[in-house]
Amino acid sequence: DGKKLVRSPSGLRMVPEHRAARSPFGLDEPPWVPDKECPRCMQCDTKFDFITRKHHCRRCGKCFCDKCCSKKVPLPRMCFVDPVRQCAECALVSQKETEFYDKQLKVLMNGATFFVTLGTSDKSERMVCRLSNNQRYLVLDGVSHYEIEIIQISTVQILTEGFTPGGGNTRAIGMILQYKVPGSEEVTQMKFTAGEDLSCNKKLSASWLAAMHKATKLLYESRDQ
Repeated sequence: DGKKLVRSPSGLRMVPEHRAARSPFGLDEPPWVPDKECPRCMQCDTKFDFITRKHHCRRCGKCFCDKCCSKKVPLPRMCFVDPVRQCAECALVSQKETEFYDKQLKVLMNGATFFVTLGTSDKSERMVCRLSNNQRYLVLDGVSHYEIEIIQISTVQILTEGFTPGGGNTRAIGMILQYKVPGSEEVTQMKFTAGEDLSCNKKLSASWLAAMHKATKLLYESRDQ
């Protein structure tokens, strides 16, 4: 998929040439609150004047003084090339998301091995599951081959074990995924279970599931926008 460099009031962005090719985890740039509608900082209520200038957070679009909007943080979900100015609240969110893009996204793309059960079948197939490089498909390879479009996924339930009533660590052991078949309203279900045999790296599977859990949260947020 080709990309192009564009300039917006918020900064330089490297975006897909076609909107249909954008990442399902992406966010659109927010409209900026017009200058005339924000005579004061929307965080500390400081009045703007010739000395105290107003700045817009690139993530939420609200107006702030320099003190309340001084951090420049990477914002990969909006495809910014360089770190951009954000308010303190948005900066914290973006910093957490950067970990996903730096670490967990790579885990998803590298893939992990699961036993996959389709629908109500009682048979499972051993498959390598990974996220495609363009982030738009969940690819499953075994004897069979599936490509599930991420935007068609309706629900993801992570299956865990190890919970105790008094509290304690849990470990992800699988997930149940439901998605719509393109061109119809039919919903298909898949169950992913980490293998118990030594040839399956259960730690890798657990890391992949944790990354998928985070990816699902970002996907829901993108839809809510």
